[in-house]
Amino acid sequence: MKQDRQTREKLLLAAKEEFLEKGYMKASLRNICKKAGVTTGAMYFFFEDKEDLFGALVEGPLKEIYGIMKAHYEAEDAMCAGLDYSKPEDVRRILLTLHSGEDHLTMLEATEYLYRFREEFLLLLTKAQGSRYESCIDMFVELSEKHYRYIAEIMDRVFGRKGTDERTLDENTLHCLIHLQMETFIHPLTHGLSLEQAKVQMTAMVRFLTSGWYGLWQ
Repeated sequence: MKQDRQTREKLLLAAKEEFLEKGYMKASLRNICKKAGVTTGAMYFFFEDKEDLFGALVEGPLKEIYGIMKAHYEAEDAMCAGLDYSKPEDVRRILLTLHSGEDHLTMLEATEYLYRFREEFLLLLTKAQGSRYESCIDMFVELSEKHYRYIAEIMDRVFGRKGTDERTLDENTLHCLIHLQMETFIHPLTHGLSLEQAKVQMTAMVRFLTSGWYGLWQ
């Protein structure tokens, strides 16, 4: 019913304002209902509890940005699986094209999506403590570590020191590099940069990260 949709939207708007102002832990359902002009009983008709209400704001954007990254990694993995490793310079050229070109496009796409839902991602990044979403970055770190471990193994296979199985990147260093990459996305949002400023920064960071990555095998 139209009235139900309108009531739900009022609750979501009031909840977003309350969560952004006070964070998940200090947000008050009573205040949210008061701002929305509904009773707490009406709120429980639409949402199970405070966490369900918070999730209604952030779950959709979170799944979408995860999907963007997952699809990008899967496409890169599929392309890498078909490389001719007997031609190291061709491998390097293809990988460099991927990481300087495709990575740049994907990071810009992800940045535009983050800014389209800027308030929702600010909730996730800065206001989610105490909810099941407070460690949401971990799921992106795990996804990225799996992908970049695969790429690092390719780099070791083609450009590593001959006659040794020693990894160029240990797990701690790889973990640190992935968190640096995550911060590349987070910093513009949490520091109030405009979308255009974020794109400029993202372009520079892609160059920096790509050069640093390949520098590990020089």
